[in-house]
Amino acid sequence: MLWKTLIVVTGSQSPVVVVLSGSMEPGFYRGDILFLDMGTSPVRPGEILTKGDNNDKDDSVGQIHSADQKWLLQEHIMGRMIGYLPHVGYVTLIMNDLPVLIS
Repeated sequence: MLWKTLIVVTGSQSPVVVVLSGSMEPGFYRGDILFLDMGTSPVRPGEILTKGDNNDKDDSVGQIHSADQKWLLQEHIMGRMIGYLPHVGYVTLIMNDLPVLIS
């Protein structure tokens, strides 16, 4: 019930996410929890949209849904980062990496 309430309040299908890899470093690290909200204002360049940039390639190459698309559409955006808790998501990572601990 709480999860559904968060979805309605934030407008995001994933209002809380755990960073699973190093793809968002150095801004956010593996195990950080991010809080997302869709908001109603237009997306601005530089906003954090939970797409990692820790790579040596241009994100527009091979990342966009079709070859002729040069920008993200609203339906591609899961939410804007509105807050985070560093390292708190490690509990989730440990449960995923070592399922024997929860069985």
